[in-house]
Amino acid sequence: MSLETEYDPDNIFAKIIRGDMPCVKVLETDKILAFMDVFPQSEGHCLVIHKQSQAVNFLDVEPEALSELTAATQEVARAVHYGLNPDGIRIMQFSGARAGQTVFHLHIHVLPVYEGVVVAAHASGKPADAESLEPIAAKIRAALA
Repeated sequence: MSLETEYDPDNIFAKIIRGDMPCVKVLETDKILAFMDVFPQSEGHCLVIHKQSQAVNFLDVEPEALSELTAATQEVARAVHYGLNPDGIRIMQFSGARAGQTVFHLHIHVLPVYEGVVVAAHASGKPADAESLEPIAAKIRAALA
């Protein structure tokens, strides 16, 4: 998919926003949803999306939505830091298929990094189940409180 791809209202994140698909939520407001990545690259890997914007990537997002998304990403990253105590945190955004984007709804990855633990490849491996993600999400939610 190119950088000029039209928004698909049936993408997986749009389905999650509508409640048609499940997710393990970390944070939800009227505009923002943060949830555990089902293909986690490390323990605590979260995704942050804007619920109202239909931006496909970083290049077409509205400035106000980007500001809200960035502020929420910082809030989630802080909660990951305090809730999970990683040695570092990567904040990543992929725009376009060639860059590694696999879901064409703008999203930002919050990826904790732990010393001595290899970070898995992006969008690889088997999906995690909600039961294994929930205890990790609970620690992040507690740090948000």
